[in-house]
Amino acid sequence: MKRTLFSAVLLSGALLMGACNNNKAEVGAEGMNAAAADANATAAPLVDNPNVVGETAAPNPNAPVMTFAVADHDFGDIKPGAVVKHTFEFTNTGKSPLLIENATASCGCTTPNWTKEPIQPGEKGTIDVQFDSHGKTGMQNKEVAIQANTQPSITKVVIKTNVLSDGTNGPVLQ
Repeated sequence: MKRTLFSAVLLSGALLMGACNNNKAEVGAEGMNAAAADANATAAPLVDNPNVVGETAAPNPNAPVMTFAVADHDFGDIKPGAVVKHTFEFTNTGKSPLLIENATASCGCTTPNWTKEPIQPGEKGTIDVQFDSHGKTGMQNKEVAIQANTQPSITKVVIKTNVLSDGTNGPVLQ
């Protein structure tokens, strides 16, 4: 038994030592980090987006700007199972057409719908946000991230509500 255990430890130690690459030329800036950076650069090339500001680039003064009169909405108290909806209105206060690429909610219970056609400078657009309270109770705070050709490329709106208890999991209101 001792002989088998000793042989196993000796064999695993030899495998570990043989697996290590002691080539010192790979250490430092020219080593593994540089190889990983090269692999990342070839695997996911950067897309040239003129509205994305780099570290040294100046912001595009002609970029569209999504300006909301109100970027958050509180529905107050709602009954369990209620479906509520709010329309956020915004204006393109920039100098070029605004195009919303996508809008995503922080939860599957929240559904955004937005103006699909380009919004010209000075024109208005909308983001409709619907919240389904089925299976929810208590305070709810949901974000919708709007991806557009603006600087920055993500703008957020927020809805809040308090879903009242239906009385099945707690005291009954009288």
